[in-house]
Amino acid sequence: MNGMRWDHLSAPPDEEHPDRAAPATPPLPLALPGAIVRTFDTPDFAGMTFYEVQAKSIINRVPGESRVPFSWTINPYRGCTHACVYCFARNSHTYLDLDAGADFDRKVIVKVNAGELVRRELAAPRWRGAAIAMGTNVDCYQRAEGRYRLLPPVIEALRDFANPFSILTKGTLILRDLPLLRQAAEATRVSLSFSVGFVDEALWRAVESGTPSPRRRLDAVRRLTDAGFEVGVLMAPILPGLSDDDGSIDATVAAIAAAGATGVTPLALHLRPGARQWYAHWLGREFPHLVPRYRELYRSGAYPPQAYQRELTARVRIAARRHGLHRGEPGDTRRLPDPSPTPAPEQLALL
Repeated sequence: MNGMRWDHLSAPPDEEHPDRAAPATPPLPLALPGAIVRTFDTPDFAGMTFYEVQAKSIINRVPGESRVPFSWTINPYRGCTHACVYCFARNSHTYLDLDAGADFDRKVIVKVNAGELVRRELAAPRWRGAAIAMGTNVDCYQRAEGRYRLLPPVIEALRDFANPFSILTKGTLILRDLPLLRQAAEATRVSLSFSVGFVDEALWRAVESGTPSPRRRLDAVRRLTDAGFEVGVLMAPILPGLSDDDGSIDATVAAIAAAGATGVTPLALHLRPGARQWYAHWLGREFPHLVPRYRELYRSGAYPPQAYQRELTARVRIAARRHGLHRGEPGDTRRLPDPSPTPAPEQLALL
C-alpha cells in the first residue's frame, strides 16, 4: 500500500498529550528565515501561529506534467485553518520543516505582500495575461483571511489588468469581496466555485471543523448566483463509507441544485502522502469498522479503483438529472462531465 498503514499509527503529539502547554514563543522554522511570528489572543485563532513572510514571487507556474485545466496559480497562504482531515496539500508543509498534521492546521504562512507582488508581476512585460487559478493549494478564503485581508488587493490588481481568474473555496468570506468580484467580472472572465462534498452536519463537524457549514456555503452559492455569477459546485471529497451512500448523494445534490449552482462535479476521496497518514489515524480513532474497507480501496495507492470512481460518478449523474442539474445540451454549463479515466485531482485545493 505504498507504505500506508491503517493501524498502529502513532497519535500526533498534541493528541497524545492534550494537556501539554504550547511553548511561550513558537520556534521559527529553519525554512522561514526572517518571518515575523504572530499569535492572536482570540477564540478563532486559539492555538494557531502565523508566520508573516515577504514572498519573492506570487504567480506560480503549474509543472508541465500536471494534467490540470490551468497553468498559473496564486496562493497567498500555506497551511490552512480549515483543518480538513483529508486535505491533499498537507504534505507541502513538510517542505517548510513543519509536519503535515497539526502543524498544517495551526501554523500558517502568510504572504503579506501578496497584493503588491501580483500587481508587479502582472505589469511585467513577459506576462501575457493567462488565466490564474486561486484555491489550488489551500483555501484563500480560510479564516486567516478575515484578519489579513490579502485577497482584496489581489482581486483589485487582476481587475485593473483585466486578467481572467478563478476561485475555488469553502470560505463564505468570499461574500465580503462581492463588490470587487462584480467589478472584476465587468473587466474580465471570473469563474467561481464552491466545494461541498456532503451536507451532513455531524460529518462536517468531524472532518472539516474549521470550515463554514455546508449549508452556509450553499447560502453563499445562492448569494453569488443572485449577484449574476454562474457558480459551480465541486462535490468533493466523497468519503467511502461516510458520504457515498445514495441518501447522502441525493441530499447533497438536491441542496446544491436548490442553491442555484450551474453544475456539480463529483470526486472521490484521494489520499496522497501526508494526508494518508493523518486521515488514517483519524479514521482508526473515529470509525475503526471502516478501516478494512479503506485498506481494500486504497491498497494500490492514493486513488480508489476506477470502477468505484465510475460507479460513484454515475450515481451523482442520476441524482443531478433528477434535480435538474443535467440538461444535456452540448456546451451547457450544467452538464455533468464524464468521469476521466485518469483523474487529476491535484487541481483541487480542497480535497
